[in-house]
Amino acid sequence: MAETATIQSGAPTQQRRSRGLSEKKLAFAMVSPSMLLIALVAAYPILYGIWLSLHEYSVRVAGLSRWAGLSNYTEALGNSEFWSAMGTTLVFTAVSVSLEFLLGLAMAMAMHAAFRGQGVLRTVILIPWSLLTVVTGFMWRSIFESPQGLVNTILGTDTVWLGQKPNALIVIIIADVWKTAPFMALLILAGLQTIPGEIYEAAKVDGAKSWQRFTKITMPLLVPAILVALIFRTLDALRIFDLPYVLTKGANGTNTLSLLSQQTFAANRIYGLGSAYAILTFITVMIVAFLYIRTVGGNIRGIAEE
Repeated sequence: MAETATIQSGAPTQQRRSRGLSEKKLAFAMVSPSMLLIALVAAYPILYGIWLSLHEYSVRVAGLSRWAGLSNYTEALGNSEFWSAMGTTLVFTAVSVSLEFLLGLAMAMAMHAAFRGQGVLRTVILIPWSLLTVVTGFMWRSIFESPQGLVNTILGTDTVWLGQKPNALIVIIIADVWKTAPFMALLILAGLQTIPGEIYEAAKVDGAKSWQRFTKITMPLLVPAILVALIFRTLDALRIFDLPYVLTKGANGTNTLSLLSQQTFAANRIYGLGSAYAILTFITVMIVAFLYIRTVGGNIRGIAEE
């Protein structure tokens, strides 16, 4: 009777194991291998990169490994190449993510519509996302590089697209949008499929037109999926390396933060300054992620509660 009264009163009960480890200790024991793996794969490289950025370290000069403090960061922040790469990275991120969102939304709406051949359309749209980024870069370089290439042949011009500003950055943005817009479409499509069809049927009964259903039902209910997609793509675009490396090697106003760090490593094998560039790139991404979580994350929670 006492146990029945306790259950009916709704009082919280704590489960206890009859023998062996407690619930908390068992949970910790099961999670600890994964946490150790994360520490080895993620935490150790980050900490080692921070250590390198605070030292003068080189594999070319034997025995060169001495404490440098913040001198590498001072040199990096005082370098005009760093700020130029920062500006290029931010411009690339803003333009490419905006275009990917618009194209991804259109492709998601097309893939979500019910019609014959829907499966074929989904497969074709997702092909660019399945290709390696390096392969994508070589493909677009062959399209734009030669004065007799496909684009110049169609346009009837002899423009050197990858050899001058701002055409080189435009080509990189086009290649990135072509490659990753399907990823944006896939995330938005997942959001579309969670919207109940009964809502649209009720709106039709009330006389809502297609555009009204899109603006009053689809877009508000898609906001959580859109915000998540924007977070993923923005953070990924800030770390862009593959396409600029393959297409231009960072020339003609296309040097990004990640590419600048790699160039510093490769040019003189002095890892201190290169690590400082890498850590500054990491800090930039973390700041943007923090701002997204503080602003966008709150919006997602508010919409979910509503």
